[in-house]
Amino acid sequence: MSKALLKSEIDIYVINKVRELRTNAGISQADLALALDLSVGFIGHIESPKYRAKYNLSHLNRLAQILNCSIKDFFPELPL
Repeated sequence: MSKALLKSEIDIYVINKVRELRTNAGISQADLALALDLSVGFIGHIESPKYRAKYNLSHLNRLAQILNCSIKDFFPELPL
């Protein structure tokens, strides 16, 4: 399977949006992993295009709480 197919366009959009909001809030991958009760490696895999790992809806709901935003903030206004 090619690396381009490991994550869909919407997966990449959401991951990049979470990364943007995380870094703007000054939260490291390690801090985020701790808050989500996940491993730092898993967060690294999510943010890397080389791995299949991605956030699920429960993760996104918790991320919205941690980042003090709406879960809608992770998604594009229009379909991709």
